[in-house]
Amino acid sequence: MASIIESAQRLGVQLDEEGALQWLAAIAADAASDDHIVSHESGTFGHRVSMLDFTPRDLERFRRIGAIVEVTGPPAVAESALALSGSAAQSKIQSFPGDCDYFQRLNIKADTREEACRIMADLMRDAARRTATGDPFQFLEAKLGNYPENCEHGGQSRKKGTPITWTPVEVEAQSIQLDLADGTTRTLTWHEAALDPGWCKLDWVVADPERKALSNASNVIDVTWEAPDGEIVPLDGYLDAYFQEVYLDADAMPTFAKVAKFVSDDALDEYVERLESEVRKYLTKQVNYGKAAKRMYNIFRLSGRHVDAAYVRELFDEPATILYQVWSLLSTLDNATQPGTSIPIDAVRDQADALIMQVIAELEGEEEAEIVAALMTLRRTLEDQDAGERRSSDLEAARAHVINLVNTFFRAKLEGVPTIREYIEQMQQH
Repeated sequence: MASIIESAQRLGVQLDEEGALQWLAAIAADAASDDHIVSHESGTFGHRVSMLDFTPRDLERFRRIGAIVEVTGPPAVAESALALSGSAAQSKIQSFPGDCDYFQRLNIKADTREEACRIMADLMRDAARRTATGDPFQFLEAKLGNYPENCEHGGQSRKKGTPITWTPVEVEAQSIQLDLADGTTRTLTWHEAALDPGWCKLDWVVADPERKALSNASNVIDVTWEAPDGEIVPLDGYLDAYFQEVYLDADAMPTFAKVAKFVSDDALDEYVERLESEVRKYLTKQVNYGKAAKRMYNIFRLSGRHVDAAYVRELFDEPATILYQVWSLLSTLDNATQPGTSIPIDAVRDQADALIMQVIAELEGEEEAEIVAALMTLRRTLEDQDAGERRSSDLEAARAHVINLVNTFFRAKLEGVPTIREYIEQMQQH
Protein backbone atom coordinates (compact mmCIF):
# COMPACT_ATOMS: atom_id res chain seq x y z
CA MET A 1 0.00 0.00 0.00
CA ALA A 2 2.92 2.33 0.74
CA SER A 3 4.13 2.08 -2.86
CA ILE A 4 0.64 2.88 -4.18
CA ILE A 5 0.41 5.93 -1.91
CA GLU A 6 3.82 7.09 -3.15
CA SER A 7 2.80 6.60 -6.79
CA ALA A 8 -0.46 8.47 -6.25
CA GLN A 9 1.33 11.43 -4.66
CA ARG A 10 3.95 11.50 -7.40
CA LEU A 11 1.30 11.36 -10.16
CA GLY A 12 -1.05 13.88 -8.56
CA VAL A 13 -3.83 11.36 -7.92
CA GLN A 14 -6.01 12.14 -4.91
CA LEU A 15 -6.05 8.89 -2.95
CA ASP A 16 -8.42 8.30 -0.03
CA GLU A 17 -5.99 6.22 2.02
CA GLU A 18 -8.48 5.20 4.71
CA GLY A 19 -11.17 4.32 2.13
CA ALA A 20 -8.67 2.33 0.06
CA LEU A 21 -7.54 0.34 3.09
CA GLN A 22 -11.15 -0.41 4.06
CA TRP A 23 -11.88 -1.61 0.51
CA LEU A 24 -8.74 -3.78 0.51
CA ALA A 25 -9.75 -5.37 3.81
CA ALA A 26 -13.27 -6.04 2.54
CA ILE A 27 -12.19 -7.50 -0.82
CA ALA A 28 -9.54 -9.67 0.83
CA ALA A 29 -12.20 -11.11 3.12
CA ASP A 30 -14.66 -11.78 0.28
CA ALA A 31 -12.36 -12.66 -2.63
CA ALA A 32 -12.38 -16.39 -1.96
CA SER A 33 -16.18 -16.56 -1.85
CA ASP A 34 -18.48 -17.17 -4.79
CA ASP A 35 -21.49 -16.18 -2.72
CA HIS A 36 -24.06 -13.67 -3.80
CA ILE A 37 -25.51 -11.32 -1.24
CA VAL A 38 -28.88 -9.61 -1.14
CA SER A 39 -29.29 -6.01 0.01
CA HIS A 40 -32.66 -6.03 1.70
CA GLU A 41 -32.57 -2.24 1.96
CA SER A 42 -32.31 -1.68 -1.80
CA GLY A 43 -33.81 -4.98 -3.01
CA THR A 44 -30.73 -5.74 -5.15
CA PHE A 45 -28.26 -8.62 -5.20
CA GLY A 46 -24.94 -9.54 -6.73
CA HIS A 47 -21.58 -11.21 -6.26
CA ARG A 48 -19.95 -10.11 -2.99
CA VAL A 49 -17.07 -8.35 -4.74
CA SER A 50 -19.39 -6.55 -7.18
CA MET A 51 -21.61 -5.27 -4.36
CA LEU A 52 -18.61 -3.54 -2.76
CA ASP A 53 -18.63 -0.99 -5.61
CA PHE A 54 -22.39 -0.45 -5.88
CA THR A 55 -24.49 2.23 -4.24
CA PRO A 56 -28.28 2.54 -4.64
CA ARG A 57 -27.97 6.31 -5.14
CA ASP A 58 -29.49 6.24 -8.67
CA LEU A 59 -31.36 2.97 -8.31
CA GLU A 60 -34.82 4.34 -9.11
CA ARG A 61 -33.51 5.89 -12.33
CA PHE A 62 -31.88 2.61 -13.34
CA ARG A 63 -35.10 0.75 -12.63
CA ARG A 64 -37.10 3.21 -14.77
CA ILE A 65 -34.74 2.70 -17.68
CA GLY A 66 -34.67 -1.03 -16.96
CA ALA A 67 -38.43 -1.16 -17.54
CA ILE A 68 -37.75 0.11 -21.07
CA VAL A 69 -34.86 -2.20 -21.98
CA GLU A 70 -35.91 -5.50 -20.38
CA VAL A 71 -37.10 -8.26 -22.71
CA THR A 72 -40.14 -9.93 -21.16
CA GLY A 73 -42.58 -12.73 -21.93
CA PRO A 74 -45.19 -14.93 -20.26
CA PRO A 75 -43.76 -16.18 -16.91
CA ALA A 76 -44.57 -19.79 -17.82
CA VAL A 77 -42.32 -19.48 -20.88
CA ALA A 78 -39.68 -16.82 -20.12
CA GLU A 79 -37.93 -16.09 -16.81
CA SER A 80 -35.85 -12.95 -16.45
CA ALA A 81 -33.17 -11.51 -14.17
CA LEU A 82 -32.13 -7.97 -15.17
CA ALA A 83 -28.86 -6.48 -13.92
CA LEU A 84 -26.70 -3.41 -14.22
CA SER A 85 -23.25 -3.94 -15.68
CA GLY A 86 -20.27 -1.78 -16.62
CA SER A 87 -19.83 1.57 -14.88
CA ALA A 88 -23.52 1.64 -13.88
CA ALA A 89 -22.87 -1.33 -11.59
CA GLN A 90 -19.89 0.47 -10.01
CA SER A 91 -21.74 3.63 -9.04
CA LYS A 92 -19.90 3.96 -5.73
CA ILE A 93 -16.60 4.64 -7.50
CA GLN A 94 -17.55 5.86 -11.00
CA SER A 95 -18.06 9.60 -10.50
CA PHE A 96 -18.51 10.10 -14.25
CA PRO A 97 -20.07 6.88 -15.64
CA GLY A 98 -20.47 6.23 -19.35
CA ASP A 99 -23.54 4.54 -20.81
CA CYS A 100 -26.40 2.77 -18.97
CA ASP A 101 -25.36 -0.82 -19.56
CA TYR A 102 -27.69 -3.65 -18.63
CA PHE A 103 -27.26 -7.42 -18.67
CA GLN A 104 -30.22 -9.80 -18.72
CA ARG A 105 -30.48 -13.51 -18.08
CA LEU A 106 -33.45 -14.68 -20.14
CA ASN A 107 -34.31 -18.33 -19.49
CA ILE A 108 -36.77 -19.83 -21.99
CA LYS A 109 -38.70 -23.03 -21.34
CA ALA A 110 -39.43 -24.99 -24.52
CA ASP A 111 -39.58 -28.52 -25.83
CA THR A 112 -36.77 -28.01 -28.37
CA ARG A 113 -33.85 -25.67 -28.97
CA GLU A 114 -35.44 -24.50 -32.24
CA GLU A 115 -38.61 -23.51 -30.41
CA ALA A 116 -36.55 -21.66 -27.79
CA CYS A 117 -34.77 -19.74 -30.56
CA ARG A 118 -38.10 -18.79 -32.11
CA ILE A 119 -39.49 -17.59 -28.78
CA MET A 120 -36.32 -15.58 -28.11
CA ALA A 121 -36.55 -13.93 -31.55
CA ASP A 122 -40.20 -13.03 -31.03
CA LEU A 123 -39.59 -11.58 -27.55
CA MET A 124 -36.62 -9.49 -28.71
CA ARG A 125 -38.59 -8.15 -31.68
CA ASP A 126 -41.58 -7.39 -29.44
CA ALA A 127 -39.30 -5.41 -27.11
CA ALA A 128 -37.77 -3.46 -30.01
CA ARG A 129 -41.18 -2.63 -31.50
CA ARG A 130 -42.66 -1.71 -28.12
CA THR A 131 -39.88 0.82 -27.57
CA ALA A 132 -39.37 1.88 -31.19
CA THR A 133 -40.14 5.49 -30.37
CA GLY A 134 -41.73 7.26 -27.47
CA ASP A 135 -41.27 9.54 -24.52
CA PRO A 136 -38.51 9.41 -23.37
CA PHE A 137 -36.77 6.78 -25.53
CA GLN A 138 -35.72 5.91 -29.08
CA PHE A 139 -34.75 2.41 -30.22
CA LEU A 140 -31.50 2.42 -32.22
CA GLU A 141 -30.50 -1.11 -33.29
CA ALA A 142 -30.46 -4.81 -32.48
CA LYS A 143 -27.76 -7.44 -32.65
CA LEU A 144 -28.98 -10.96 -33.40
CA GLY A 145 -27.25 -13.75 -35.28
CA ASN A 146 -23.95 -14.04 -37.12
CA TYR A 147 -23.30 -13.47 -40.81
CA PRO A 148 -23.45 -16.90 -42.51
CA GLU A 149 -20.82 -15.94 -45.10
CA ASN A 150 -18.68 -13.02 -46.27
CA CYS A 151 -20.95 -10.38 -47.74
CA GLU A 152 -21.98 -6.75 -47.90
CA HIS A 153 -24.82 -5.48 -45.72
CA GLY A 154 -25.95 -1.87 -45.69
CA GLY A 155 -23.09 -0.92 -47.99
CA GLN A 156 -20.44 -2.30 -45.60
CA SER A 157 -18.30 -5.42 -45.95
CA ARG A 158 -19.11 -8.05 -43.31
CA LYS A 159 -17.09 -11.14 -42.37
CA LYS A 160 -18.57 -14.59 -41.86
CA GLY A 161 -19.25 -15.24 -38.18
CA THR A 162 -19.39 -11.60 -37.05
CA PRO A 163 -22.53 -10.24 -35.30
CA ILE A 164 -25.40 -8.93 -37.44
CA THR A 165 -26.67 -5.43 -36.65
CA TRP A 166 -30.34 -4.78 -37.50
CA THR A 167 -31.81 -1.32 -38.00
CA PRO A 168 -35.33 -0.59 -36.69
CA VAL A 169 -36.64 -0.86 -40.27
CA GLU A 170 -35.02 -4.29 -40.70
CA VAL A 171 -36.35 -5.49 -37.36
CA GLU A 172 -39.83 -4.46 -38.43
CA ALA A 173 -39.43 -6.21 -41.81
CA GLN A 174 -37.91 -9.29 -40.12
CA SER A 175 -35.34 -9.68 -42.91
CA ILE A 176 -32.11 -8.25 -44.31
CA GLN A 177 -30.53 -8.32 -47.76
CA LEU A 178 -26.98 -9.63 -48.08
CA ASP A 179 -24.94 -8.92 -51.22
CA LEU A 180 -22.68 -11.89 -51.89
CA ALA A 181 -19.28 -12.04 -53.57
CA ASP A 182 -20.68 -13.78 -56.68
CA GLY A 183 -23.03 -10.86 -57.34
CA THR A 184 -26.18 -12.55 -56.04
CA THR A 185 -28.39 -11.38 -53.18
CA ARG A 186 -29.49 -13.47 -50.23
CA THR A 187 -32.42 -12.73 -47.95
CA LEU A 188 -31.82 -13.68 -44.32
CA THR A 189 -34.85 -13.66 -42.03
CA TRP A 190 -34.96 -12.66 -38.37
CA HIS A 191 -35.91 -16.19 -37.32
CA GLU A 192 -33.16 -17.79 -39.42
CA ALA A 193 -30.59 -15.55 -37.73
CA ALA A 194 -31.96 -16.55 -34.33
CA LEU A 195 -30.95 -20.19 -34.88
CA ASP A 196 -27.32 -19.06 -34.47
CA PRO A 197 -28.03 -16.13 -32.13
CA GLY A 198 -24.50 -15.15 -31.15
CA TRP A 199 -24.30 -11.85 -29.27
CA CYS A 200 -27.84 -10.67 -28.50
CA LYS A 201 -28.10 -6.96 -27.74
CA LEU A 202 -30.58 -4.08 -27.99
CA ASP A 203 -29.67 -0.37 -27.95
CA TRP A 204 -31.60 2.82 -27.21
CA VAL A 205 -31.05 6.48 -26.46
CA VAL A 206 -33.04 7.53 -23.39
CA ALA A 207 -33.92 11.00 -22.08
CA ASP A 208 -34.24 11.74 -18.37
CA PRO A 209 -36.22 15.00 -18.05
CA GLU A 210 -35.71 15.26 -14.29
CA ARG A 211 -31.92 15.11 -14.58
CA LYS A 212 -31.87 16.94 -17.93
CA ALA A 213 -29.67 14.14 -19.22
CA LEU A 214 -29.44 11.78 -22.17
CA SER A 215 -27.98 8.29 -22.01
CA ASN A 216 -27.21 5.49 -24.39
CA ALA A 217 -28.88 2.42 -22.87
CA SER A 218 -28.03 -1.11 -23.93
CA ASN A 219 -29.18 -4.57 -22.88
CA VAL A 220 -26.94 -7.58 -23.50
CA ILE A 221 -29.17 -10.64 -23.31
CA ASP A 222 -27.74 -14.01 -22.27
CA VAL A 223 -30.45 -16.40 -23.47
CA THR A 224 -30.70 -19.95 -22.13
CA TRP A 225 -32.97 -22.83 -23.05
CA GLU A 226 -34.46 -24.93 -20.27
CA ALA A 227 -35.34 -28.34 -21.70
CA PRO A 228 -38.22 -30.46 -20.34
CA ASP A 229 -35.71 -32.51 -18.28
CA GLY A 230 -34.48 -29.34 -16.50
CA GLU A 231 -31.15 -29.11 -18.33
CA ILE A 232 -30.21 -25.48 -19.08
CA VAL A 233 -28.22 -24.74 -22.24
CA PRO A 234 -26.98 -21.31 -23.48
CA LEU A 235 -28.33 -20.68 -26.99
CA ASP A 236 -25.06 -19.04 -28.08
CA GLY A 237 -22.95 -21.87 -26.65
CA TYR A 238 -21.50 -19.87 -23.76
CA LEU A 239 -23.08 -19.14 -20.37
CA ASP A 240 -21.79 -15.80 -19.11
CA ALA A 241 -20.15 -15.50 -15.72
CA TYR A 242 -21.63 -13.34 -12.97
CA PHE A 243 -18.71 -11.35 -11.55
CA GLN A 244 -19.75 -7.82 -12.52
CA GLU A 245 -23.55 -7.66 -12.48
CA VAL A 246 -25.77 -6.07 -9.84
CA TYR A 247 -29.32 -7.41 -10.18
CA LEU A 248 -32.15 -4.92 -9.81
CA ASP A 249 -34.81 -7.14 -8.25
CA ALA A 250 -34.15 -9.52 -5.37
CA ASP A 251 -37.21 -11.52 -6.44
CA ALA A 252 -35.20 -12.63 -9.50
CA MET A 253 -32.71 -14.52 -7.29
CA PRO A 254 -34.37 -17.95 -7.88
CA THR A 255 -34.10 -17.52 -11.66
CA PHE A 256 -30.48 -16.39 -11.38
CA ALA A 257 -29.58 -19.23 -9.01
CA LYS A 258 -31.17 -21.86 -11.26
CA VAL A 259 -29.21 -20.66 -14.31
CA ALA A 260 -25.95 -19.95 -12.45
CA LYS A 261 -25.68 -23.61 -11.41
CA PHE A 262 -24.78 -24.37 -15.04
CA VAL A 263 -21.98 -21.79 -15.24
CA SER A 264 -18.61 -23.45 -15.86
CA ASP A 265 -16.38 -24.26 -12.88
CA ASP A 266 -13.69 -22.34 -14.76
CA ALA A 267 -15.96 -19.29 -15.16
CA LEU A 268 -13.69 -16.89 -13.27
CA ASP A 269 -10.59 -17.79 -15.29
CA GLU A 270 -12.56 -17.60 -18.54
CA TYR A 271 -14.04 -14.23 -17.56
CA VAL A 272 -10.59 -12.78 -16.81
CA GLU A 273 -9.23 -14.15 -20.11
CA ARG A 274 -12.06 -12.47 -22.04
CA LEU A 275 -11.39 -9.18 -20.25
CA GLU A 276 -7.67 -9.44 -21.02
CA SER A 277 -8.47 -9.97 -24.69
CA GLU A 278 -10.42 -6.70 -24.61
CA VAL A 279 -7.57 -4.95 -22.78
CA ARG A 280 -5.16 -6.00 -25.54
CA LYS A 281 -7.55 -4.61 -28.14
CA TYR A 282 -7.84 -1.24 -26.39
CA LEU A 283 -4.08 -1.00 -25.85
CA THR A 284 -3.08 -1.89 -29.42
CA LYS A 285 -5.76 -1.91 -32.14
CA GLN A 286 -8.53 0.44 -30.97
CA VAL A 287 -6.49 2.52 -28.54
CA ASN A 288 -8.63 3.70 -25.64
CA TYR A 289 -6.85 3.75 -22.29
CA GLY A 290 -10.09 4.71 -20.54
CA LYS A 291 -11.81 1.48 -21.62
CA ALA A 292 -8.63 -0.46 -20.89
CA ALA A 293 -8.49 1.00 -17.36
CA LYS A 294 -12.08 -0.03 -16.59
CA ARG A 295 -11.35 -3.60 -17.66
CA MET A 296 -8.01 -3.70 -15.86
CA TYR A 297 -9.78 -2.76 -12.64
CA ASN A 298 -12.07 -5.78 -12.95
CA ILE A 299 -9.15 -8.05 -13.85
CA PHE A 300 -7.08 -6.86 -10.90
CA ARG A 301 -9.88 -7.14 -8.33
CA LEU A 302 -10.77 -10.68 -9.46
CA SER A 303 -7.26 -12.08 -9.92
CA GLY A 304 -5.69 -11.18 -6.59
CA ARG A 305 -3.95 -7.94 -7.67
CA HIS A 306 -5.92 -6.03 -5.06
CA VAL A 307 -3.43 -3.22 -4.45
CA ASP A 308 -3.26 -2.38 -8.16
CA ALA A 309 -7.06 -2.52 -8.24
CA ALA A 310 -7.25 -0.10 -5.30
CA TYR A 311 -5.13 2.42 -7.22
CA VAL A 312 -7.14 2.15 -10.46
CA ARG A 313 -10.32 2.43 -8.37
CA GLU A 314 -9.17 5.84 -7.16
CA LEU A 315 -8.57 7.03 -10.74
CA PHE A 316 -12.29 6.85 -11.52
CA ASP A 317 -12.91 9.66 -9.03
CA GLU A 318 -10.39 12.03 -10.60
CA PRO A 319 -11.87 15.21 -12.19
CA ALA A 320 -10.20 14.48 -15.52
CA THR A 321 -12.15 11.24 -15.88
CA ILE A 322 -15.12 13.37 -16.91
CA LEU A 323 -13.43 13.29 -20.33
CA TYR A 324 -14.40 9.62 -20.66
CA GLN A 325 -18.03 10.51 -19.98
CA VAL A 326 -17.87 13.36 -22.51
CA TRP A 327 -16.46 10.96 -25.13
CA SER A 328 -19.28 8.47 -24.44
CA LEU A 329 -22.04 11.09 -24.52
CA LEU A 330 -20.95 12.53 -27.87
CA SER A 331 -22.36 9.40 -29.54
CA THR A 332 -25.50 9.74 -27.42
CA LEU A 333 -26.03 13.29 -28.66
CA ASP A 334 -25.56 12.14 -32.26
CA ASN A 335 -28.03 9.27 -31.85
CA ALA A 336 -30.58 11.58 -30.22
CA THR A 337 -30.62 13.98 -33.18
CA GLN A 338 -30.92 11.58 -36.09
CA PRO A 339 -33.83 12.30 -38.49
CA GLY A 340 -37.12 10.89 -37.20
CA THR A 341 -36.04 10.77 -33.55
CA SER A 342 -38.62 11.20 -30.80
CA ILE A 343 -36.06 12.75 -28.42
CA PRO A 344 -36.95 16.48 -28.08
CA ILE A 345 -34.28 18.94 -29.20
CA ASP A 346 -34.56 20.67 -25.81
CA ALA A 347 -33.21 17.49 -24.20
CA VAL A 348 -30.24 17.58 -26.57
CA ARG A 349 -29.56 21.24 -25.74
CA ASP A 350 -29.79 20.52 -22.01
CA GLN A 351 -27.34 17.60 -22.28
CA ALA A 352 -24.85 19.60 -24.36
CA ASP A 353 -25.07 22.53 -21.94
CA ALA A 354 -24.62 20.20 -18.95
CA LEU A 355 -21.50 18.69 -20.53
CA ILE A 356 -20.05 22.14 -21.14
CA MET A 357 -20.73 23.20 -17.55
CA GLN A 358 -19.20 20.00 -16.16
CA VAL A 359 -16.05 20.49 -18.23
CA ILE A 360 -15.79 24.09 -16.99
CA ALA A 361 -16.27 22.95 -13.39
CA GLU A 362 -13.79 20.05 -13.49
CA LEU A 363 -11.03 21.11 -15.88
CA GLU A 364 -8.93 24.21 -16.30
CA GLY A 365 -6.52 25.92 -18.65
CA GLU A 366 -6.02 24.96 -22.30
CA GLU A 367 -7.75 21.59 -21.87
CA GLU A 368 -10.96 23.29 -20.74
CA ALA A 369 -10.93 25.92 -23.49
CA GLU A 370 -10.37 23.41 -26.30
CA ILE A 371 -13.06 20.97 -25.12
CA VAL A 372 -15.63 23.73 -24.52
CA ALA A 373 -14.99 25.22 -27.97
CA ALA A 374 -15.42 21.79 -29.62
CA LEU A 375 -18.63 21.10 -27.68
CA MET A 376 -20.14 24.48 -28.54
CA THR A 377 -19.43 23.94 -32.24
CA LEU A 378 -20.94 20.46 -32.04
CA ARG A 379 -24.00 21.76 -30.16
CA ARG A 380 -24.82 24.13 -33.01
CA THR A 381 -24.27 21.43 -35.62
CA LEU A 382 -26.42 18.83 -33.88
CA GLU A 383 -29.44 21.16 -33.90
CA ASP A 384 -29.26 21.23 -37.69
CA GLN A 385 -30.48 17.82 -38.87
CA ASP A 386 -29.60 18.77 -42.45
CA ALA A 387 -25.96 19.43 -41.61
CA GLY A 388 -24.87 16.24 -43.40
CA GLU A 389 -21.11 15.89 -43.83
CA ARG A 390 -20.42 18.90 -41.61
CA ARG A 391 -22.25 17.17 -38.78
CA SER A 392 -20.12 14.03 -39.18
CA SER A 393 -16.86 15.95 -39.38
CA ASP A 394 -17.68 18.10 -36.32
CA LEU A 395 -18.64 15.00 -34.35
CA GLU A 396 -15.49 13.11 -35.32
CA ALA A 397 -13.31 16.15 -34.58
CA ALA A 398 -14.78 16.48 -31.09
CA ARG A 399 -14.49 12.74 -30.41
CA ALA A 400 -10.90 12.58 -31.67
CA HIS A 401 -9.93 15.55 -29.51
CA VAL A 402 -11.54 14.12 -26.38
CA ILE A 403 -10.23 10.57 -26.83
CA ASN A 404 -6.71 11.96 -27.25
CA LEU A 405 -7.03 13.65 -23.85
CA VAL A 406 -8.58 10.50 -22.34
CA ASN A 407 -5.65 8.42 -23.57
CA THR A 408 -3.09 10.96 -22.35
CA PHE A 409 -4.61 11.07 -18.85
CA PHE A 410 -5.14 7.36 -18.28
CA ARG A 411 -1.89 6.29 -19.91
CA ALA A 412 0.17 8.61 -17.71
CA LYS A 413 -1.62 7.61 -14.52
CA LEU A 414 -1.50 3.88 -15.27
CA GLU A 415 2.07 3.63 -16.54
CA GLY A 416 3.30 5.72 -13.61
CA VAL A 417 2.81 2.67 -11.35
CA PRO A 418 5.59 0.11 -12.04
CA THR A 419 3.46 -3.02 -11.52
CA ILE A 420 0.69 -1.71 -13.77
CA ARG A 421 3.21 -0.55 -16.39
CA GLU A 422 4.66 -4.06 -16.50
CA TYR A 423 1.17 -5.50 -16.96
CA ILE A 424 0.43 -3.07 -19.83
CA GLU A 425 3.69 -3.94 -21.57
CA GLN A 426 2.90 -7.64 -21.22
CA MET A 427 -0.56 -7.12 -22.78
CA GLN A 428 0.91 -5.12 -25.67
CA GLN A 429 3.46 -7.82 -26.48
CA HIS A 430 0.92 -10.63 -26.90
